[in-house]
Amino acid sequence: MPSRTKRTAATSPTAPTQRSPRRSRPRWRRLPEERPRQILEAALDVFGERGLAGARLDDIARRAGVSKGTIYLYFPNKEELFREVVRAIVVDRLRQAAADAGDDNPVEELKRYLRAHWTFVRSPEFQTIQKLVISELHNFPDLAEFYGREVVKPANELIAAKIRRGIDRGDFRRVDPILAARFMSSTTITHSTWCARRNVFKLLTDVTDEQVFESLSDFFFHAIRATPAATAAESVSTQ
Repeated sequence: MPSRTKRTAATSPTAPTQRSPRRSRPRWRRLPEERPRQILEAALDVFGERGLAGARLDDIARRAGVSKGTIYLYFPNKEELFREVVRAIVVDRLRQAAADAGDDNPVEELKRYLRAHWTFVRSPEFQTIQKLVISELHNFPDLAEFYGREVVKPANELIAAKIRRGIDRGDFRRVDPILAARFMSSTTITHSTWCARRNVFKLLTDVTDEQVFESLSDFFFHAIRATPAATAAESVSTQ
């Protein structure tokens, strides 16, 4: 009987039970919506260090702190991952710069855009992508076509539209807007590379980035601005 009573007390529903200690979630656990961004940031770092051909998804996963399988949940392959890096870094910034420039006076609008463009192309993120574009995209024809379609062409068309509006208002002389846009874009990108690598390009060691920008801006706007002489010459050529 005593042993029976002991068993009954032990199994009684009113007897206190011990709960296992609650496991707290690790503070470093990433939210699911943050993972694509972290993967893109890790991919840019690894692409910059190893190049497109040398980068491996294992290295990107390790840098992002996720499993390789997690990458496949968001990106089917390395090439698509590069496309999304470009969209997140370059395409989105171009759209933002265009929005920030406004749509009032085309001269002031273009000056604001050129300033934002100069700031962006000197950023480490763009310099990394530009290095990949120059050194490796010829080995990836699909990615080269993608970059031309989603970055180069829209950027030039955006600048050309602003120049065209300035021509229609009489602020700029009648130039080919697309040609002028290509000139502006290629010149600023080239000089941004020189500024980022002053240890290699010694010709810019004695000038600041701001001085380089002011020279480029002054040259470009003097090249396309409308002047009485240019207007008169254009009138004669159209007669």
